[in-house]
Amino acid sequence: MKNLAARVLLVGLLFAACTRTQTPSEKPRGVLRLATTTSTQDSGLLDVLIPIFQRQQKCRVDVVAVGTGAALKLGEAGDMDVLLVHARAAEDAFMGAEHGIRREEVMFNYFEILGPPGDPAGTRGVGPATALQRIASGRHRFVSRGDDSGTHKREVKLWEQCGSFPGRRRPEWGQYVESGQGMGATLVMADQMGAYVLTDHGTYLKFKHKIGLRPLVTSSERLRNPYGVIVVNPRKHPRVNVGLARAFADFMMSRRAQEIIRDYKFEGERLFYPLGLPGEN
Repeated sequence: MKNLAARVLLVGLLFAACTRTQTPSEKPRGVLRLATTTSTQDSGLLDVLIPIFQRQQKCRVDVVAVGTGAALKLGEAGDMDVLLVHARAAEDAFMGAEHGIRREEVMFNYFEILGPPGDPAGTRGVGPATALQRIASGRHRFVSRGDDSGTHKREVKLWEQCGSFPGRRRPEWGQYVESGQGMGATLVMADQMGAYVLTDHGTYLKFKHKIGLRPLVTSSERLRNPYGVIVVNPRKHPRVNVGLARAFADFMMSRRAQEIIRDYKFEGERLFYPLGLPGEN
């Protein structure tokens, strides 16, 4: 968590250093600062969408890929114009505190629990709460991101739902480890340890040829993972480029972008399901 805090602070300082001496009228109109999740960035989807938006708006998009918790903090500080994140309760709190002026549900995918092929906890095919109960009761190895990302927030919620650790945010046994890193690094660490881990399906597909872990708990509604786009409040932070931020939100909800999201595949598999097209949600 200390590493995450330092990273957030560094990114914020870098952006602030670029803009602190500018008044709102002097701020370049052609730059959009986007904070997004590492899973979204690593999926490759933004490599398709952002160039289209840049050509449409004749602008440049500067992307910072961090966990959702870090992205929301950057937005709260006014160091970003728009956010693409996936932790609904935290997003609602952000909007409730008036740090954002608009939120749209863009798309969703699924989390899944990976584990060693031998599945010593017997989690294959059961629900996520039962799977976590079995992992905890057997004190099996589990690697958590532990970084306040959207994935970590969902993991915490799942532990609460399984009831194994009432009143605690963090499970406690010797084989439960927090990586404090992004999803890719956490998967590699879990694989090296032969541990269970919660991940999003897209990141697993990116790493499946590098790791021996396999999906054991998948496609549950409790593992549904929605993504929202949030426009940061310019009334709190005048340097926010609200025009481009609104345009980006419009673009992400446009039919063109939603069809790109629907059709985007990695190794023949869909990664995301758009929420702005009929029949997709």
